Amino acid sequence: MSDAVTVDEALLGLKVAFLALLYLFVWIVVRSATRGLSAGAPQESIVIGAADAAALRAAAGITLRRVVVLDSPALEPGTAIELSSTARVGRGAENTIRLDADTTVSGRHATIDSRSDGLWVEDAGSTNGTFVNGARVTSARLLQPGDVIRIGHTDLLVEA
Repeated sequence: MSDAVTVDEALLGLKVAFLALLYLFVWIVVRSATRGLSAGAPQESIVIGAADAAALRAAAGITLRRVVVLDSPALEPGTAIELSSTARVGRGAENTIRLDADTTVSGRHATIDSRSDGLWVEDAGSTNGTFVNGARVTSARLLQPGDVIRIGHTDLLVEA
């Protein structure tokens, strides 16, 4: 009978040791999963005002330019579109500026690129062409404030 007690005691000891290791494992997983959460930035440092955002963009060398919709079957006139990098324009889902309702626009019609030296437009091999102030764009063209980009039946005014 003493042999049976030692076997039962050994099994009980193994069960306790297994449970202790299991709890230790769960504690290590939870601790490592939550370690980076407390070091994050507070909410108020993420949401900043427009003036502060402009100052940060200027300090980082990012120039934000925008175009305003003058007329379009796809976009609401007066809508301002801010451009800080390359924007693809067309009817396809992969485009930054989608003109789905404009049937004269190609799937990938043009690109508008915000570079350090200004805003550039280039036709992407569209069927109906891209125009600036009525002239067809045949190669990348530097835009000036006041220029009007015509893509299909959509007119975009370059503001800055």
